[in-house]
Amino acid sequence: MAIIEARGLTRDYRRRGGVLRALDALDLTVEPGASIGYLGANGSGKSTTIKMLCGILTPTAGTIRTCGLDPVPNRRRLARRIGVVFGQRSVLWWDLPLADSFQILAAMHRLPASVWRPRLTELMDELALADFLDQPVRELSLGQRMRGEVAAALLHSPELLVLDEPTIGLDVLSKGALRDFLQRERAERGTTLFLTTHDLGDVQRLCDRMVIIDHGRLAFDGTAADLARVTDAERILVADLTEPVGELALPDGARLVDLEAGGHRVRISFRPGAVSAADLFAVVADQARVDDLTLTEPAIEELVARIYTRPPTP
Repeated sequence: MAIIEARGLTRDYRRRGGVLRALDALDLTVEPGASIGYLGANGSGKSTTIKMLCGILTPTAGTIRTCGLDPVPNRRRLARRIGVVFGQRSVLWWDLPLADSFQILAAMHRLPASVWRPRLTELMDELALADFLDQPVRELSLGQRMRGEVAAALLHSPELLVLDEPTIGLDVLSKGALRDFLQRERAERGTTLFLTTHDLGDVQRLCDRMVIIDHGRLAFDGTAADLARVTDAERILVADLTEPVGELALPDGARLVDLEAGGHRVRISFRPGAVSAADLFAVVADQARVDDLTLTEPAIEELVARIYTRPPTP
């Protein structure tokens, strides 16, 4: 059974002057244990999707099931099976020590002490919470608070963890530590991750699939390799040569970008849809002796930008 199953999911907001369609006939399936990067520009429909899969909003049209449940009528039951982290909203009690928030959340989820205390001990170790467990949440740094938010979302061991901008505002070390923990959590417990973010480093480290929406419509669903293929992005082949070369005869779909080190290094840009890396290497090797070879993939930021700037599908 899919963790998330959406069919024709649509949400309209009534505004002065008409209706704003935030999400337009979205089809989406997320299997248990998957890690999905759900991407889109501001206003593309990401937050609306999250609110519907959590049961906060009712779809205008279409259907959605989360953990096999219709979210709105089963919101309480669903809350026991999902965890949600909002980077700019807190589920912690601002004036209470962090430890008190965990105790309150355990009571809300009706977890016996024999269940939640060992789980909290595990999360304290993994997220290094012990040093500030007795501090009021208002006194915590952003990095400390975010670790507390993640622990709070995972205290009841949910099947699905929804992360909305979880690393926003964090420094490099804090981001790395949080990403490493989430990778371990998924690997060890099979937790499904559904991540929305503008930080593509999060996607590269945590996600094996990307879903991109644009103006409420599905624009892309696949891996980073799939994204490079559909955007026809160029790759770079760097060849270090034994002897310098002045020029190379290259096949269609490839072009010489630069000659470096007095002609000992060549940079060749090529489109994978027009010529393969293996064929291009063979062409270069026929004309020069190659000592070393490097293949550079396009930056994921560039690939996602190409999706955003494509003309909308009619």
